[in-house]
Amino acid sequence: MPFEVKMTEDQIFDSLKSTYGTEFTALDIRGFCALNDISYQTVTKKIKQYKIGKGKWNLEVTTKVVEDIEKSFQAPSVEPIIEQNLIPEKDETFVKFGPFADLKKVIQSKLFYPTFITGLSGNGKTFSVEQACAQLGRELIRVNITIETDEDDLIGGFRLVDGATVWHNGPVVEALERGAVLLLDEVDLASNKILCLQSILEGKGVFLKKIGRYVRPSSGFNIIATANTKGKGSDDGRFIGTNVLNEAFLERFPVTFEQDYPSPSSEEKILLNVAETIGVQDKDFCKRLVDWADIIRKTFYDGGVEEIISTRRLVHILRAYSIFGNKEKAMKVCVNRFDEETKQSFIELYDKVDAEFKLNTAEDKMYEGDA
Repeated sequence: MPFEVKMTEDQIFDSLKSTYGTEFTALDIRGFCALNDISYQTVTKKIKQYKIGKGKWNLEVTTKVVEDIEKSFQAPSVEPIIEQNLIPEKDETFVKFGPFADLKKVIQSKLFYPTFITGLSGNGKTFSVEQACAQLGRELIRVNITIETDEDDLIGGFRLVDGATVWHNGPVVEALERGAVLLLDEVDLASNKILCLQSILEGKGVFLKKIGRYVRPSSGFNIIATANTKGKGSDDGRFIGTNVLNEAFLERFPVTFEQDYPSPSSEEKILLNVAETIGVQDKDFCKRLVDWADIIRKTFYDGGVEEIISTRRLVHILRAYSIFGNKEKAMKVCVNRFDEETKQSFIELYDKVDAEFKLNTAEDKMYEGDA
């Protein structure tokens, strides 16, 4: 029976390092064993913490270091995923209207069914998606799209954390892994960089080429996109910055919901709900705001004016009223965003709708107390 030389772990470590340097292979170890009359199993057992791969060892890198590096590449985000609750809160001011019931059915089905919602600004497209998820207890991840949005923003990339380069999942990967609803807000502002989502819009997941990992969609994952246009650009120039989206991208949305402004009765309920939450007790004011907006919208659709009053703008006016305590001033400061001619015509129209409205007072008390 051959005699095996007894060597300590430190002796093996020093001898290997002096002979082969810090990095060596299984062939090197077999040569070392032959020279020192020691078994291959004995040597590999004593240096197992330095194994960095199949048949490879590095005396400067332990197994724990390798595991830590691998974990850093797999880290989904700075904050652990389980510590975040992404279910939107229910808003008591919300009133369902338009395609909300159908939208809710799509989300409730938990089927992968990309949905496109289009409509004029300020009519509650995003709010409807948030409240549908809130009512169904579904997680929602919202991404505000701009022309600068790219693959790194959506899919993920490397970030510098405490001096180390760490992979961070983007919102799309987070939604895929969680089975959440992904909301692409203002998607018609996107450039062709949005095409990195093509495979995901087919329900096939995404390959993270930078770290060599494939992410499959979890049950319940879906994509909803909102836009002021239908992805064909803005012909009338109202929505500067909107782009013509790639036809192949648009074709991956099987259904498009067109959302108009709420009916006068629904819009009045919205304003009354908002008024109650901010302490405004003036039902007549809410009713007259709705009537005023309805007249402007009809005129807009007939081509009589180039601007429109959104539901969001009516809420702004109510909030301004709660702050300043003066409806004339609230109206004035909230329509100042329009050009002078439009602003004046809107104010004069409201003066006709509301007999109690004091047009001159709005001018006189515009910046009361600034002196």
